Amino acid sequence: MIRILIADDHAIVREGLKRIVALADDMEVVCEAADGTEVMQRVRDSVFEVMVLDLSMPGRCGMELIKMVHAERPKLRILVLSMHQELQYAVRAIKAGANGYLTKESAPEQLVQALRRIAAGGAYISAEVAEQLALGAMPGGVAAAHETLSDREFEVFGLIVAGHSVTSIAARLNLSVKTISTHKTNLMHKMGLQNQSELIRYAIKNGVTDPLDL
Repeated sequence: MIRILIADDHAIVREGLKRIVALADDMEVVCEAADGTEVMQRVRDSVFEVMVLDLSMPGRCGMELIKMVHAERPKLRILVLSMHQELQYAVRAIKAGANGYLTKESAPEQLVQALRRIAAGGAYISAEVAEQLALGAMPGGVAAAHETLSDREFEVFGLIVAGHSVTSIAARLNLSVKTISTHKTNLMHKMGLQNQSELIRYAIKNGVTDPLDL
């Protein structure tokens, strides 16, 4: 039996995922988490083999949370289930330690298939993501400007273009306003952009404009 943790800050999403898993006779949801703190508590005190993880939850989230989970339990299998566009986020998630990536638009059958493959030791990513991972491993490749950002800078970048203020980002990520402002300054410098309008235009042009907290 594949034992699963579902981590998502929306109760209705968790309930829907539990109903999908309940249709399979070889897996069960044994615990849930609604934020990054609860995720780490469950990792330390519960027994399960696979985690279904949303990238956008209160507290520690995204790539930082994946790295923390991976450091605590290296053998735990992680399937990211997110609203984020796959090509922009999946490569970072896999590099951080995830074993698969699905968007929340995927069919229920894909979720079950992904869970089985990951539990068996495999990976679940699209051909496009696999290609990006391969290209990134090749010497001499030229990265897009947003690909040069650290995971935290990329997270702040995504929240800014989704319409969040520096203050709200700080509250969401449990960081100071000064720290978020520094991340914003650094990411704009790395990307060669002068102001927030240019940042938003870049995001639209490069397809980094999906909603971060639906």
